Amino acid sequence: MFEKNVPTTKFGSALNILELTYLNAVQSVRSKHGNAFMALFTNILQSVIFTLAFFMFFQLLGMRAAAIRGDFMVYIMSGIFLFMTHTKSVAAVAGAEGPTSGMMLHAPMNTAISIMSRMLSTLYIQVSSLLLILFFYDMLFAPGVIGQIHNPIQAFGMLLLAWLSGGAVGLVFLAASPWYPTPVGVLRTIYQRANMIASGKMFVANSLTPQMLALFDWNPLFHTIDQARGYAFINYFPRNSSWEYALWFTLIFMMIGLMGEFFTRKHVSASWFARR
Repeated sequence: MFEKNVPTTKFGSALNILELTYLNAVQSVRSKHGNAFMALFTNILQSVIFTLAFFMFFQLLGMRAAAIRGDFMVYIMSGIFLFMTHTKSVAAVAGAEGPTSGMMLHAPMNTAISIMSRMLSTLYIQVSSLLLILFFYDMLFAPGVIGQIHNPIQAFGMLLLAWLSGGAVGLVFLAASPWYPTPVGVLRTIYQRANMIASGKMFVANSLTPQMLALFDWNPLFHTIDQARGYAFINYFPRNSSWEYALWFTLIFMMIGLMGEFFTRKHVSASWFARR
């Protein structure tokens, strides 16, 4: 009665991993609040406040005329939601359970399941918030605005790319954190704060001079936001950004993070943190 049934086939192992990933993703969502609906509502409220704050910012500074021709709130949300998805993905993966966590003592739990579940829970919350806010904005304030989005599937693809690139950056932070916890924590904070400006959510790449563009085009989030606006608005054609750059950035950082996490997992010890 105390024996554990271990899958003996590859298909059974894959199903077991998927089940563990799903259960950990649910636990990650519910960890923010005992009620899953309240966890989702909290994120929606945060997104609404963020969107309204930027709306007032644009209004007070008279920057609305510089926006893309089209629905102004969609312009703002196309930047806010990709920024929040990227930033929260970085924080979720960087804060995932490491090899010395107590959760790793429970087989067959491993760091890969922890990372995937954190990423999936972030994507679920962000996509749910986006769909609900867009639905109520379309229903109450701008009827038909969803139908005006030029290429919704491609725009959603840019959201996924922002999510994946955030996970790749977070994976590098996760791998380096056991070795240099304080400097890595500072660098992670700097990266997240810098993206408030460097993400380019307050302007479009076509309006930047070459000197200004050089300050932002290193950032994959800058490229995904500008490309998403190109797909969302029929009147905007992004010339100074590329989704291919964001994809290659994601793949490179993902490989660096995976190699770093593998190396760290083989060498890290719980005694490293005993004096902290």
